[in-house]
Amino acid sequence: MRSPWERRKERDGELEVKEPADDAGEQRFPCAQCGANLRYSPGQTWMSCSYCGHEQEIPGSCETARATALAPMDLRRTLAAPPPAAAMEETRVLNCTNCGAQVEFEPEVHAAECPFCGTPVVTGTGTHRHIKPQGVLPFRLTEEAARAAFAKWLKGLWFAPNGLARYARGDNRFAGIYVPYWSFDADTRSSYRGERGTYYYTGSGRNRRRHIRWTPVSGGTRRRFDDLLVMAAQSLPRRYVRALEPWSLTDLKPYDTRFLSGFRAEGYTVALDQGWAIGRERMDEVIRDDVRRAIGGDVQRIHQIDTQTSKEMFKHLLLPIWVAAYRYRDRSYRFVVNAQTGQVRGERPWSKIKIALATILATLVVLGVIYLTEFA
Repeated sequence: MRSPWERRKERDGELEVKEPADDAGEQRFPCAQCGANLRYSPGQTWMSCSYCGHEQEIPGSCETARATALAPMDLRRTLAAPPPAAAMEETRVLNCTNCGAQVEFEPEVHAAECPFCGTPVVTGTGTHRHIKPQGVLPFRLTEEAARAAFAKWLKGLWFAPNGLARYARGDNRFAGIYVPYWSFDADTRSSYRGERGTYYYTGSGRNRRRHIRWTPVSGGTRRRFDDLLVMAAQSLPRRYVRALEPWSLTDLKPYDTRFLSGFRAEGYTVALDQGWAIGRERMDEVIRDDVRRAIGGDVQRIHQIDTQTSKEMFKHLLLPIWVAAYRYRDRSYRFVVNAQTGQVRGERPWSKIKIALATILATLVVLGVIYLTEFA
């Protein structure tokens, strides 16, 4: 394989932005000054060289081109027939047998540690053919900022093992990962049947009693869903993924591999139809709240909701997170930082020794209070 400096000599000074993709779809972005690989700088609009410090702007696009690139695809049509070849891509991935993640790695890497769970991955290099992302939300937080957010979250944990404190001081690195999401749009129309409960009271004083008068009601509601997000991977517990929300998509960019340089991207393992089923469940949660408000009264009973959807569209997006896996007593614990907002969620171990000491101390305090009360 040619070195970056050899490639630079072959360019004879030409200001080249990137090389053609190899047969696996991987792209490299040589520095125009020294030929080393450029990396995307979180929160910026340029790529930088860690060797010579040179910076190169990521070309922007006009609003018309941006809107075209980020235009959603028809959901029903895509589920009914395979997308055109132009909408597909193939990437090299390593598969984690523990958490199921499919993470892109360089072609020469055949063994690594899974960034999501810390499990050694030695499964050889495979490929993942999938619907090409339409949009990417670039990293805003640097690794240092993510570590600071994690350390702040860690300080709020009770009874955490001392190993976690050492981890927060920088003993390990966070991995920057673009995780796959499905974004769904749809118009919904719902009809419902239920009962409206209204409070009324009888008696007075101690004999005052509250009752509910139920009245049958029916009707309909409508709602437009825009950019309802569903994580398209199973590498992280969904409860933690939901806790990282909300995401702001105002900074969404058309898919450009320059934003991925220096980071890794996870391939989706939740198929489009599975993602749509999860999306429908989340829509139903919102619609149920709409129905309760429509029924009104003090309390509500919902007997039936029938929902029809139309104008279903979707996008495949890549959203940024910083993730780290900490192993404590042969068990992996994952910590995730939203690389846009700094929101932190994670699994945590408990220190049995600290809990036991706290229990003993609490018992002594209670016994002390009893002693003072009885014999003082």
